[in-house]
Amino acid sequence: MRTLALFIAYDGSAFHGWQSQPAPLRTVQDELTKILRRVLKHPLHVTGASRTDTGVHALRQVASVQTASPIPPENLRRALGDRLPADISLVHACEARADFDPIQHAVEKLYRYRIWNSHAKPIESGPARPAWRFWYDLDLDRMRAAAADLCGTHDFAGFASAGSPRASTVRTIRRAAVDRRFEEVSVDFIGDGFLYQQVRNMVGTLVEIGRGLWPVERVREVLASRDRTLASGPAPSCGLTLQWIRYPRGSFEASPPPAHPPVAEVG
Repeated sequence: MRTLALFIAYDGSAFHGWQSQPAPLRTVQDELTKILRRVLKHPLHVTGASRTDTGVHALRQVASVQTASPIPPENLRRALGDRLPADISLVHACEARADFDPIQHAVEKLYRYRIWNSHAKPIESGPARPAWRFWYDLDLDRMRAAAADLCGTHDFAGFASAGSPRASTVRTIRRAAVDRRFEEVSVDFIGDGFLYQQVRNMVGTLVEIGRGLWPVERVREVLASRDRTLASGPAPSCGLTLQWIRYPRGSFEASPPPAHPPVAEVG
């Protein structure tokens, strides 16, 4: 058996998340599994690195599949390209180490949340992009100050929605950045992993701080108390995209796809 690494992009608008769900709910994992079984001609299981929620997008989700088929990875990519639905793309495929686990071996991930912060609709300034349309004024200095408190290793129980499957709620965030380009505000989080709806809950909290309803110190209060009721509810899923995932050097037998967005190995 060979282990293949798959790098996948998808528009999550019409999906009930990544994780397989009972019919008739449509998921990315189910769609990909169905087409892979048709091409590889044997039962298989696709393991994804991140269980993105309903409506969440991805530019470089990473998955693995084991197969006895001799089909080269590039041929597999081309074969799936014509068969996958329009809202899923297999960007790259390569051989991986036999023991490659896209979940356990992930080193860090970047999630980006986009906010269209204007009274005008996004379509008035060009093609609409996945974003949360939020028309109240946002103070980015306040949001940046609060975001800085999220960096480091903390217990993020106060930012995790009920239903998180992880035993530990301790995570490390290495970067939290808030930027504006014209009408669009982006919030980036790079970390070693994230809890159920953690990113959306953190964004919602930063937005409440940015619009002046909560003090900048609110983030520290949530972290110290681990009280979920002190944080915001989740920001809408439409604005969230999984940008990339990094793995240890040597995870793949061939180079991952080019570095925009990066899916580089580290080591």
